[in-house]
Amino acid sequence: MRVTVLGKSPSWQDAGGACSGYLVQEGDFTLLLDCGNGVFSKLRGVVDYTAVDAVLITHLHADHFLDLVPFSYALSYAPRRRPAAGDRPDAAAPARPDLYVPFGGAGVLSRIVGNWGGADLIENAFATHEYDGPGELEVGPLGVRVCAVPHYTVTYAVELSGNGARFTFGADCRPNSELVEFAADTDVLMIEATLTSPEGDGVRGHLTPREAGEHGRRARARRLVLTHFSDEIDAEWARAEAADAYGGPVELAREGAVYEL
Repeated sequence: MRVTVLGKSPSWQDAGGACSGYLVQEGDFTLLLDCGNGVFSKLRGVVDYTAVDAVLITHLHADHFLDLVPFSYALSYAPRRRPAAGDRPDAAAPARPDLYVPFGGAGVLSRIVGNWGGADLIENAFATHEYDGPGELEVGPLGVRVCAVPHYTVTYAVELSGNGARFTFGADCRPNSELVEFAADTDVLMIEATLTSPEGDGVRGHLTPREAGEHGRRARARRLVLTHFSDEIDAEWARAEAADAYGGPVELAREGAVYEL
C-alpha cells in the first residue's frame, strides 16, 4: 500500500498548498482519501484523474470535500469526455468513480452545487454511496474500517489495510478515546495537529501537537505523522511537542511525501 500526501493544510491552504487529500494506491487500485481545496490540482501532478477508482470523504467540511466540484467538472466536461465535432468519443473514458460520503452527504453536496448550477453535478460524475459507522466498507482490494470521532460535525477516522499493513487517518477531532482504541497498534497513524493551544470556551474540535503525540502513545502507533497544520506554525516546535508526548520520533506530513506500507 502506497500513501501519497496531496494536501495537509487545515481549513486555509498553505501558500501554494492544498487542504486535506491523500492518494492511496494498492496494486492497480487508486483511492483518494478526502478532496479538499486545492487537492484536485495536486492530484493531477501525481496521477491521471481518470485513474481514480474511488473517493472517500471523512466529513462534510469544505477543506475535506470542496475539490469534488472541479473533479466533477473534469469528469463531466473535459475534452476526452466531450470530443470536438467529428471526433470519436474516447473509448477509454472512465466509468464514474465510486464516492463514499457520510450518511446524508449526497443531499448536502446536491444542495451546495445546486446554489449556482445543476444540483446533479457531483451525482452525475460519481457513483455515490453513503456510509455510517462503526463498520467496514468494501472498497476495491483495500480493507476499510471507519469509526466516528468527535468533531464539530459527523466525522470518521478511517483505517486502510492491505497485505497485512494498517494505515489509520484520524480525520479532524478533539481529544478522545475513540481514535485511540480504533488505531490501537496501527503501523502508521496520521493525525491532525491543528492548534498551537487548546480552544477556549465551548466545544472543542481539534488537537494540539502535544495532544496528537499523546494519542499516538496511547494507541501504541508504530509511526506517528502530524498533518492538518498550517505553514504559519513553527513545524519543528510542533514536531518536538508531539515527540515529547509520544515518546519517540514524529514525522511531519508534507505535500508529495510517500509512505510505503
